[in-house]
Amino acid sequence: MPSAPVLLRCAGRTLDLSRPLVMGVLNVTPDSFSDGGRFASREAAIEQGLRMAAEGAALIDVGGESTRPGAEPVGVQEELQRVLPVIEQLRRATTAIISVDTSKPEVMAAAAAAGAGFINDVRALREPGALEAAAASGCGLCLMHMQGDPRTMQAAPSYRDVVAEVREFLGGRVAACRSAGIDPLRISVDPGFGFGKTLEHNLTLLRHLSELAADGIPVLVGLSRKSTVGKLTGRDPGERVYGSVALAVIAALNGARIIRAHDVGPTVDALKVAAAVAAEGED
Repeated sequence: MPSAPVLLRCAGRTLDLSRPLVMGVLNVTPDSFSDGGRFASREAAIEQGLRMAAEGAALIDVGGESTRPGAEPVGVQEELQRVLPVIEQLRRATTAIISVDTSKPEVMAAAAAAGAGFINDVRALREPGALEAAAASGCGLCLMHMQGDPRTMQAAPSYRDVVAEVREFLGGRVAACRSAGIDPLRISVDPGFGFGKTLEHNLTLLRHLSELAADGIPVLVGLSRKSTVGKLTGRDPGERVYGSVALAVIAALNGARIIRAHDVGPTVDALKVAAAVAAEGED
């Protein structure tokens, strides 16, 4: 597990990633794969966000558009109506950094103005205007790899070498950000588990995660409750906490610095234990 000082700048604040941190998942959508829209109402979403912060989430990732396989797109105004009130309230009520999970430049700009300090983009700032909006925001950024788009990405994902291709793509997006004047200390990358990948692709990426981490950009992973856990355990999304925590620990031991999780408390505890064991091995 990493121990060298690694910093991530997030709109005037700095995260110390010397030990892996947890990002809580807060879907304010009616069609989330993991929670079935339980937090679609503003009140329920804010309550859940506060609960995750109390359980130790360093970031809370607010998403107003589902990116599950087969998901349909959401308009800009609808997405803004879903996420902005939640971001504003959580920014006032907690010290956790608020992240917005979006690919739309309009949502990025409005979320940053509302107090978000991090932008998590499954399309890696490839939408028109997204790179410019992200650069102007001052927010920390996550660039994710996805083959295809949410509507079609799981139809027939195929790679010659999944690790090399994901690494090359992410390196290219990091370079694009740097060319746009974005401080490298604002950037993290995500291999995109489950986004245009088969079970074996996901497992291969996890086994070789240290190769991505070796490029020096903090790695964020999202494995929580995904179909990989379901296929390995036979469990439904709401019953995947143990499998998800196991994958979180494996990812952290292989170099991940931010773990995106639905079950924040158990994940935080597991990472504390893993960090203690890894620190003993560094003496």
